[in-house]
Amino acid sequence: MTVSNPDSGITAVLTRRALSLRREHLPSEVDTLARQCLLDVLGVTVAGHDDALPELMLADMQAQGGPVQATVIGSGQRLGMRQAALVNGCAAHALDFDDVNLCINGHPSAVILPPLLALGEHLDASGEALFMAFMSGYEFACRAGVLVEPGHYARGYHATSSVGVLGVALSCARLLALDEMQTRHAVGIAATQAAGLKGMFGTPCKPLHVGLAARNGLEAALWASQGLTSRPDALECVQGFARTLSPDFHADEALADPERFYMRENLFKYHAACYGTHSAIECALQLRSEHKLQAHDIESLVVRVESIADSTCNIADPQTSAQAKFSLRFATALALLGMDTARIDNYSPTQLALPELQRLRANTTVELVAGWGTMETEVHVHTRDGRHLKAWADTGIASREIARQGERLAAKFSTLTTAHLGEAGSRALADAVQRIETVSVRQLMALCIASKGTR
Repeated sequence: MTVSNPDSGITAVLTRRALSLRREHLPSEVDTLARQCLLDVLGVTVAGHDDALPELMLADMQAQGGPVQATVIGSGQRLGMRQAALVNGCAAHALDFDDVNLCINGHPSAVILPPLLALGEHLDASGEALFMAFMSGYEFACRAGVLVEPGHYARGYHATSSVGVLGVALSCARLLALDEMQTRHAVGIAATQAAGLKGMFGTPCKPLHVGLAARNGLEAALWASQGLTSRPDALECVQGFARTLSPDFHADEALADPERFYMRENLFKYHAACYGTHSAIECALQLRSEHKLQAHDIESLVVRVESIADSTCNIADPQTSAQAKFSLRFATALALLGMDTARIDNYSPTQLALPELQRLRANTTVELVAGWGTMETEVHVHTRDGRHLKAWADTGIASREIARQGERLAAKFSTLTTAHLGEAGSRALADAVQRIETVSVRQLMALCIASKGTR
């Protein structure tokens, strides 16, 4: 599609739609799913705040000094809103336990919510304004993802950061009440900062990407509000975002079906590892349960996955906790041995050294299959007594059991936050998310601070 008038182009149309989104436009299940996203991201951020990367970033931001405008989730320290967006963005993705949307091939909630919280706290915004800004940025980011995927991700970009920064700019622009042209400039300012390399997966730079995108998208909106301009057609222009960062340019798909909500395709994590390992984990759990498998029963394994997994989660010999989260061999072995894949400490160097885990990893073959669904996986187990067992799973399909999903996410949230906030504090934060339209962002942030007895 070629458009000569920028006011009729992709950036303009998607921006216009996002800014015009209203509460009454949201189907009830979309409203519910968005609250589930908010709850999930707050939970993983509270639990992730004491990871080494957020701690390092917090210390560095404190050393830099500056205004005191926003809260660091978990610790309760105060920073400038840009600094808080960076630190909280790092914490949101530090555990790699945050939700996913395959339209982006990334984690939109973790990158969009932290800067909105920082900006909203500074502005004393309402929870309702935060909620709608989040929804607008989420949907905008998903359509930007549709525009450039799958080639953008396959080329090596960490789309959570490189596409997510666009959603951050849009959402923050909406919270700042910028007009359409200012918002398009904000998107352009963000687009020219789009970055993040998949080659960094398995290192602390992966969550750093999210923190940087959170900060950069917020700054883009703030700079646009102060008069900085960019290309108002940054998504589609020659040598702009899409044409530079991807071999794909799906304009018609990105603009199609204005009533569609990509929130319906959101995927939640119940295993604390790269989402690309989740189908393999589910296969392993199925095989263990159905056949009462024990470690000594297993001779060898074959994990068959779509070929894109090779550049995402196929670290053959993980040496660190971060690498373990991106290892199909490790994740499958962990599940087959009956170890809780939702426990953060099960991805530790101690577990990596367990003899049975090492044996299973060494006897696992990963086979790459072209043309499967992104998350489609088969696991084959060959037992010592000659059996060949097989299971299939595809965790790329969003659940339609939204109430049941909410129960699982509430349990996950409680597990992640109770140690930091206490039982009463965890319940209070969860309740505030469910009635987000009745609280202010400042009230919400006050509930995200660890109680003295749990610090």
